[in-house]
Amino acid sequence: MKIRRPRLPRTRGGQRRLVQAVMAGCVLALLPVTWLFVSTADRLRTTADAPRTEVAVVFGAGLWDGEPSPYLAHRLDAAAKLYRAGKIKVVLVTGDNSRKDYDEPDAMRTYLTKHGVPDARIVSDYAGFDTWDSCVRARKIFGVDRAVLISQGFHIRRAVALCEAAGVESYGVGVDAKHDVTWYYGGTREVFAAGKAVLDAVFRPDPTFLGPKEHGVARALAEGR
Repeated sequence: MKIRRPRLPRTRGGQRRLVQAVMAGCVLALLPVTWLFVSTADRLRTTADAPRTEVAVVFGAGLWDGEPSPYLAHRLDAAAKLYRAGKIKVVLVTGDNSRKDYDEPDAMRTYLTKHGVPDARIVSDYAGFDTWDSCVRARKIFGVDRAVLISQGFHIRRAVALCEAAGVESYGVGVDAKHDVTWYYGGTREVFAAGKAVLDAVFRPDPTFLGPKEHGVARALAEGR
C-alpha cells in the first residue's frame, strides 16, 4: 500500500496560512509552560535561602534495584540538609507503592534515616502516583497547608504550581542534576506535562486514591515540639 505524502499549499497565500497555523500551534503549546514560569517566579529557593517551614515534601523519582535513583537521592540529600539546618521539622516522602515489589516511600525513608533524619520525623505517602496526586493528598489527607517542595529544577515549577492549586502554600527547592540523558528527557517531558498541569489546576480532579485522613504529619510535629 502506497502512503501518500501530505500536499503542501502551492500558492503564497496558502503557504502563509500554513506558517501562521504552525506558529499559532507552537504558541498554544508553549502557553502552559509560560504559565508555570510566571506563576512560580517568586516561589523558587535554594537550600541556603529556603524559608523555615514545618514540612518538606519530597517527590519520588524512581528506584534502582530497590534503592533511590541518583535523581531521587539528590532530592533526599537536600531534605536531609534542610532538616540538619533546622529549617524543616518533618519530611513527607510521597511516591509510588502500587505493587509489592516497588516501594518508593520506604526506600526514601531508609535513605533519609541513614543521612541523619530521625525515623519519627518522616511520614510516608504510598499513593503519590503523580505530582497532582501528591499535592492533593498532602493537603487533604495529611493536612499540610505550607511546605517546601524538593525536586529537580526541570520539575520544581510544576510541583509548586500544582501544590499551590491544591491549597498548599509552597516554596520550591530545585536541586542540581547532571545534564545527562535523563535530565534532557525530564526537561522535554515537562513541556508536555505542563499541559496536563493546567488541566489539573483548572478542573482539580480527585487523585487516583484519596482514602481517609492520616495524622502522621501532625503526630510527628507534636512529638518534635
